[in-house]
Amino acid sequence: MSAELRKRGRPRGRTAGPGAEDSGGIRALDRALDILDLIASSSGLTLSEIGQRLDMAPSTVHRVLVTLAARGVAETDPATQAWHVGPTAFRHGSAFMRRSGLVERARPLLRRLMEQTGETANLGILNGDAVLFLSQAETHETIRAFFPPGTRSALHASGIGKALLAHVRPAQLRLMLQGMELQRFTDKTLTEALALEQDLARIRARGYSLDNEERTPGMRCIAAPIFDLSGEAAAGISVSGPTLRMSDARLEAMSEAVIAAARELSFGMTPARGTGAES
Repeated sequence: MSAELRKRGRPRGRTAGPGAEDSGGIRALDRALDILDLIASSSGLTLSEIGQRLDMAPSTVHRVLVTLAARGVAETDPATQAWHVGPTAFRHGSAFMRRSGLVERARPLLRRLMEQTGETANLGILNGDAVLFLSQAETHETIRAFFPPGTRSALHASGIGKALLAHVRPAQLRLMLQGMELQRFTDKTLTEALALEQDLARIRARGYSLDNEERTPGMRCIAAPIFDLSGEAAAGISVSGPTLRMSDARLEAMSEAVIAAARELSFGMTPARGTGAES
């Protein structure tokens, strides 16, 4: 199970009680998805490593992996015995990204934003209590930010995450903050709800968010929300890079470029459905 899932308090491995299926869940399917989530967030894990991380018996992990492999959702490297996601998982993910057409429409804008700022441009959406990155245009600089599609990042310590949180309805935001663990990543991470809410108010006022070394020391991110036809902040676009290049002197010009790209992508989106956000 990924670290994000554990922090949300989701049951691990075999801890589900006998009423798990009665409550609407299927325990075996839940275990399979836990395993798929774990291998998708890693660069390859052996069967024993998966079992240890999820507190599952090796025999259970083996049965799940064999089933996933038969459907092409997972596959193993014979040389290392490490498990990875398979081609069918890519097909499923591609279907999700085709749904709104956002990734295709954003691709040239991400490229343009990268060329304008000289930094990596990113596209992401709200996914539960995290940002899910969908696409990226990498800078050619040696030192650069890297968020490959499928990467998840904490909302409170992410440029796109805070840009999206800033436009969540107040009642919904309160509920989200109550259920979120504001994990400290650096000495600049906002780990108090009040401090985060004050930052979100500033973001709404100026139109863009700033991750100022809140997730990774020495790295900054500027982001702006992308609105759908219903006026909801359904996605976000950002540029990320080292603080030495994303200096205070460049913030105004870079934020203007990010806001312009977000506006160009906004309102052409259909209303968000099933991204993991509560309605």
